[in-house]
Amino acid sequence: MKLGDELEVLYTQQQIAARVREMAAEIERDHRGKDLVLVGVLKGAFVFVSDLARLIDLPLSVDFIGLSSYGEETESSGVVKITSDLTRPIEAKHVLIVEDIVDTGLTMRYLLDNLSTRRPASVKICALLQKPSRLRTRIPIQYLGFTVPDLFVVGYGLDSGEKYRNLPFIGAVKGA
Repeated sequence: MKLGDELEVLYTQQQIAARVREMAAEIERDHRGKDLVLVGVLKGAFVFVSDLARLIDLPLSVDFIGLSSYGEETESSGVVKITSDLTRPIEAKHVLIVEDIVDTGLTMRYLLDNLSTRRPASVKICALLQKPSRLRTRIPIQYLGFTVPDLFVVGYGLDSGEKYRNLPFIGAVKGA
């Protein structure tokens, strides 16, 4: 059996690439002349950050923050912890959080509150996916790739027990 055979494809590699290009153009337009920092949320957003950064034709820097609220589970515990912090200050910079998926919104709320204490010029969110049916707190997503139903999704950086991150598409785990 090939990796991915137990998945239903929701978004193909081509659909993702096209949407990431569109998002990069919007971000580029909105941030021209600003000191932009992309903050990728590890581990899930690493593929998305890489593709997005290469498509934004602006001087920018990239940093990462590691957060955990899932552990080995398929549902968020609601308890967020920083597993790896930013390596550089963001004070007076325009921060764009790059996230793989906004599910309950609790992790993103925690991150927004945490980063605001570091006095950035602005903080915006760029999320590849959002599950509106699961939101427990309102999260302002300025750049959104796709809205997904309440399914467990993997691929393009998203995982299940650290597997499937390397798939070029986004799929739903059959039977999950």
